[in-house]
Amino acid sequence: MIIFFRAIFFLSIILIFYLSLLPASQLVFFSALSFIGDKVSHSIIFFYISILGMFCNFKINNLNLLFLVFSFGLLIEVIHYYHPSRYFELADLLANFLGIFLARIIYFLLKKT
Repeated sequence: MIIFFRAIFFLSIILIFYLSLLPASQLVFFSALSFIGDKVSHSIIFFYISILGMFCNFKINNLNLLFLVFSFGLLIEVIHYYHPSRYFELADLLANFLGIFLARIIYFLLKKT
């Protein structure tokens, strides 16, 4: 089961990275979102990859894993700074962090029971 979770985790990372490189106009669903809707989608996406990553039981500490997930989001935002049809947003990083933080809390509560 762990191998399945890890495969889904890495495929998700690849898909998120690929979609982040596309021009925003090609992502019809996401381009139709409001400012708040965009930030909610960032939080959900980073919640998903964070909680999935923690359930993968990698050989690194979960806090280090979450730091790497946040760094992945930061890398995407830096790429957006240089991408001709995307732009860097601190609000995206904050939304990413919120998703990661919520994943950590929920994972802790699930493991506690």
